[in-house]
Amino acid sequence: MTDQSGKTAWITGASSGIGEALATAFLAGGGSCILSGRNVAALEAVAAHAPDRCLVLPFDTTDYSSLSALAERAIGFRGGVDVLVNNAGISQRSLAIDTDLSVYQQIIDIDLLAPIALTQALLPHLLARGSGQLIMISSVAGKAGVPLRTAYCAAKHGLIGYADALRSEIAGQGIGVLTVAPGSVRTNVSRNALAGDGSVRGISDNAIDNGIDPDVVAQTIWTAVADGKREIVIAEGMEAQIPVLRASDPEKLFDMVEAMVAAGYAAKMQAQ
Repeated sequence: MTDQSGKTAWITGASSGIGEALATAFLAGGGSCILSGRNVAALEAVAAHAPDRCLVLPFDTTDYSSLSALAERAIGFRGGVDVLVNNAGISQRSLAIDTDLSVYQQIIDIDLLAPIALTQALLPHLLARGSGQLIMISSVAGKAGVPLRTAYCAAKHGLIGYADALRSEIAGQGIGVLTVAPGSVRTNVSRNALAGDGSVRGISDNAIDNGIDPDVVAQTIWTAVADGKREIVIAEGMEAQIPVLRASDPEKLFDMVEAMVAAGYAAKMQAQ
């Protein structure tokens, strides 16, 4: 268990999945948490693990005008924020041809612009302190294009690009920037994904249901922070090979993904 005593982490999407697991592990390590999301009851359930060390701070991540005031509240909770985890997000399960532009706008708003906006709101505080950690939860789909997720891939690729550029700009100023690219993790990500018309899909995928335990993902992330890592992939099987092939043999990856679609992947996913 990583020792988090005396540290405060602000975690978005903290009501379930990876965010909840990150918060639970951080609290178990002796740290304090600012828990953000929209489901207040679920956030309060997470806070019940250590109510004296938690601040429930619900908000809509795309309410950009409120972020400055929210950052001040977060900073005031324990006199500073040591870690910001941009975890809140939403996925997609629809072919590009069937996807309304409003779905692209919504997903890019939530998965790309929202974490950028929150980071920008907190960045002056971190730079003034000369210490801190930024964690961006991207995806394997942020390392390579994956069918039925054109909007999601665009947003998650963008998040890695922002993080990489920001890391270079603030290098040597005491702030770490870690990007995380999970594969399939047992969360509600597929159930909450948007269909092409913007409706909520409402069902999960077999890959997600049989994915990595969120607690394992959380421990891996906190260990990576302690080790000073800048990017990690948390995936198994073929998903673990996707970022490797994208870097080493992109043509082979493109052939593999195209063959997967030709074999009926998209139709199978849409039929679930």
